[in-house]
Amino acid sequence: MGWEGWLTLVVVAAGMGILATGRFPPELVLVGGLMVLVLSGVLGVSDALAGFANEGMMTIAVLFIVSAGLIETGAVYWLAERLFGRPRSEGHAVWRVMGPSALLSAFMNNTPLVAMLLPAVHDWARRNRISPSKLLLPLSYAAILGGTCTLIGTSTNLVVNGMLIEAADEAAVREPSANLETDRTPGKLLPRGLRLLDISWVGIPTAGVGIGFMLLVGRRLLPDRTPLQPVQEDPRQYTVEMMVEPGSALVGKTIEQAGLRHLPGVFLAEIEREGMILPAVGPQERLRGGDRLVFVGVVESVVDLQKIRGLVPAPDQIFKLDTPRPERCLLEAVVSASCPLVGKTIRDGRFRSVYGAVVIAVSRHGQRIPGKIGDIVLQAGDTLLLESHPSFLDQHRNSRDFFLVSRLENSSPPRFERAAVAIGILLAMVGLVAFSEWLAGVQVSLGGWLLQIKPISMFKAGLAAAALMLVSGCCRLDQVRRAVDGRVLLAIAAALGLGLALQKTGAVEAIVAALLHLVQQNPWWALVVIHLATSLITEVVTNNAAAALMTPFALATASQLGVNPMPFIISVMMAASSSFATPLGYQTNLMVYGPGGYQFADFLKVGVPMNLLVLAVTVALAPQIWPF
Repeated sequence: MGWEGWLTLVVVAAGMGILATGRFPPELVLVGGLMVLVLSGVLGVSDALAGFANEGMMTIAVLFIVSAGLIETGAVYWLAERLFGRPRSEGHAVWRVMGPSALLSAFMNNTPLVAMLLPAVHDWARRNRISPSKLLLPLSYAAILGGTCTLIGTSTNLVVNGMLIEAADEAAVREPSANLETDRTPGKLLPRGLRLLDISWVGIPTAGVGIGFMLLVGRRLLPDRTPLQPVQEDPRQYTVEMMVEPGSALVGKTIEQAGLRHLPGVFLAEIEREGMILPAVGPQERLRGGDRLVFVGVVESVVDLQKIRGLVPAPDQIFKLDTPRPERCLLEAVVSASCPLVGKTIRDGRFRSVYGAVVIAVSRHGQRIPGKIGDIVLQAGDTLLLESHPSFLDQHRNSRDFFLVSRLENSSPPRFERAAVAIGILLAMVGLVAFSEWLAGVQVSLGGWLLQIKPISMFKAGLAAAALMLVSGCCRLDQVRRAVDGRVLLAIAAALGLGLALQKTGAVEAIVAALLHLVQQNPWWALVVIHLATSLITEVVTNNAAAALMTPFALATASQLGVNPMPFIISVMMAASSSFATPLGYQTNLMVYGPGGYQFADFLKVGVPMNLLVLAVTVALAPQIWPF
């Protein structure tokens, strides 16, 4: 290893140390490290930019668009309700997230799974008054653990399996008389690929131990950090009327079952039913179609009410606006003393006709205003929450009728009517990838043509799904621009560049060779070293790169020791996939890094014990199932 390798190790170590302090954004640190390697000549420009054209990074980018379609149609809230239900405690919430996520991840790629569930878990946590930081990292860990349970659970397993098939074919060419499937001679037991559930003998126990650790110990080590956009104490307490849509899923449910009891930042003040007022509504009160629910709360929570399927704004005027609802947004406007409607009720002043907007909530000095929205008499200083076309902001920004007009971000009403379309696109994307991987290699005869089914990459399926989300109207271009997180993509691309530098300079090979030299001829210690080295590499490179790099070392080590290579192969699969200690080694960790408000040290605190548990279970079980 030359000076280039040493410099790369120093840069990576320094970057890890800076990230551990949590003082600087990860994308800034990683791009800074990449810049040092480019300016010093360790990496060429094309190599440094290779991460920006990496398929894994672009896969996450298109999955952001798919997630935008799920969010904008309200499908994400339906998924959360069906998958997670109502948690009884924080520990129960962790189980409700990890259990289904691990099971689903065993049979589908874990990256789209996390992309699909991340917004649902984030919203579900907030609505149940649980910090998202307590649930998003368990979501990522569960997806990783579930991926180790089957051959198709993660692309890492497929990478190792492909290299194993190549090695078996090469061995067959060298020794054509040997039957590699049945020959039990030490060093020759090299199967031509693994079956779907071969890794399950180790993966399922590991997943069970990992989930158990998170439930008993890990969740207590996670930070109780507020979300990036917490519900703040706000003096503006809005009064808003919502109506239970007849025939909706909310009809017949209790207040508790509908999830309307413990909404953060807002409370249900009363129900108007057939001309009667029901104050002090109990949690077991059942909802009926046409019920008018009067809520009082801060603006962020009032916006969230618009996103609950089955609740619609009660003011009838809202459905008389010319602009289609999906194209509208919510705005805040403060009434000035010169407004011609001051002293008049909202209904008598014909607010919709005058301004082309509908008042859906009113705030007055932080006090609740009794009565229906249309009966409220406007006063100077009232803050109105309006639903209108975004052009209202430009038209009345400098109007004498209002002191201040501002738009609320991400406040467009969900397109519930397209939720089924969004879920269908999602299921088609996942099913296409899963079935193509399942049927990979199968030959089909069509009209004399012999076609071989090849696996469809997650990028191709995600690209098609993203295009369908846009074409079908599940999301718009402006929503896509907001959904694609450039900071996460930049961090991933820079991390891939640093990983490439570690490989090209020979730093990784030198470290692994030195470690293997220490174990001499002991297969148990060699297995531990192979696992540790793979685990270390996958934390600073990518999981697929670590698997591709360490599989030849595993096969060579088994050959030199004259033992069965299967324990080493399984160990590489488990270690390469089990990246828990840093956000850099696995895409799902990076995806939850920002939304969970995590710091680098949070991953170390919880991830290092998880890595050691995976090491212990794998090293203990693999040689028992596949003896040396």
